[in-house]
Amino acid sequence: MGRGKLRIHLGAAPGAGKTYAMLAEAHRRVERDTDCVVAFAETHGRPRTEALLTGLEQVPHRRLEHGGVTVAETDLDAVLARRPRVALVGEFAHANAPGSRNAERRQDVEERVREASGIESATLLERAGDVEPWTCAGRAGRGRPVERPEDADVQVPVGDHMAPALTGRVPPAEDRRVLAAFAAQAAVVLDRRRLRAQTDRALALAEGNRIRTALLAAVSHDLRTPPAGIKAAVSSLRSEDVEWSHEDRAELLEGIEDGADRLDHLVGNLLDTSRLHTGTVTPLMRGTDLDEVVPRALGGVPEHTVVLDVPETLPMVDADPGPLERAMANVIENAVKYSPPGERVPVAASAFADGVEVRVVDRGPGLSDEAKGRIFAPFQRHGDAPRGSGVGLGLAVARGVTEAMGGTLNADDTPGGGLTMTLTLHAADARPEDGPDDSGRGLVTAQDERRTS
Repeated sequence: MGRGKLRIHLGAAPGAGKTYAMLAEAHRRVERDTDCVVAFAETHGRPRTEALLTGLEQVPHRRLEHGGVTVAETDLDAVLARRPRVALVGEFAHANAPGSRNAERRQDVEERVREASGIESATLLERAGDVEPWTCAGRAGRGRPVERPEDADVQVPVGDHMAPALTGRVPPAEDRRVLAAFAAQAAVVLDRRRLRAQTDRALALAEGNRIRTALLAAVSHDLRTPPAGIKAAVSSLRSEDVEWSHEDRAELLEGIEDGADRLDHLVGNLLDTSRLHTGTVTPLMRGTDLDEVVPRALGGVPEHTVVLDVPETLPMVDADPGPLERAMANVIENAVKYSPPGERVPVAASAFADGVEVRVVDRGPGLSDEAKGRIFAPFQRHGDAPRGSGVGLGLAVARGVTEAMGGTLNADDTPGGGLTMTLTLHAADARPEDGPDDSGRGLVTAQDERRTS
């Protein structure tokens, strides 16, 4: 028995002529005395296509009841019993009705091919060395499993470390050459996958090294500056050689408080970045009022630098209040940092469709389209941002936390100059019952506790 062939007629859309071409090909084969039957052909009521069925032998369909409707399906057993030279099957990507022999029509065709070829299973075996055990790189068919080439009915070695192993009918020599060519191509594919995996690991290692290098650079200055200022202020206050005035003492204490807040903010962002990088962020989602969360996010910016417009009538959003406050705080602090002196930052929220969006607008220098894609990466600081203003983690944490809650955070140009950050969240389906406000938060950090205590 020779090698079987499968010809597939592809079309870009319904009505492109796939069935018509298939039936026309069948007529040409019948004229050459080829034993040809129609196993399944759906004409969709097209007269010219239906006319082509005349003169062709059709295998009766199976009738199945599904959802109160009688549907016609390929009678695979009848086709196999008929054993034609050519069998025509339309709607190749069609899913069969429940109760059919196979779930999909393509599986009917595969079974027909296996019946014709006599091949029960094909296994691609490989090993790392001459004395290493064989492993399965891929397997198809329903025959017995093969663990070694010598266990197969047919083996076609490809080099010393790869062999296709088949069970079932022994193919002729010309078919074995085809198998050898297939196995050689399979070996190329496997090598390409391994190289891609090695490349991905190398890139991941390089990215990890880049982040560690950036983190060390940040720690060398930004993480050490607040403690240095705190220590200097405390040492000055403890000094017995100087008599500090009330104003001087208040200024030193304010410096200590500011340094502690900056250090707390930086450590919080570093911890959140670590959680996001390792995929351990699991927000506790619940209905949340933006008019309660957003005002708390203003604790890290000077007074009278923000204009707040968050109506109480907004629908609740599906979010975790603690992480949402952190994300809003980072976005607002970034806008205040880059706004011109004396320019207040509008923060406005509004409802749309099934969600709510918060827009934070600054009138700073703005960003190029290329820079807009970079500012959400860790350790990115735009332009000539001063030392001590952060290590470039705020927006990365804000976007990561927002996406963990199913929302989005994007940057767009502000009309007239500047940058507008838009944070979008899904509206909550229903208002939760009365209960503790923030005690049930899912992602709690030291900074969250400070701002909500």
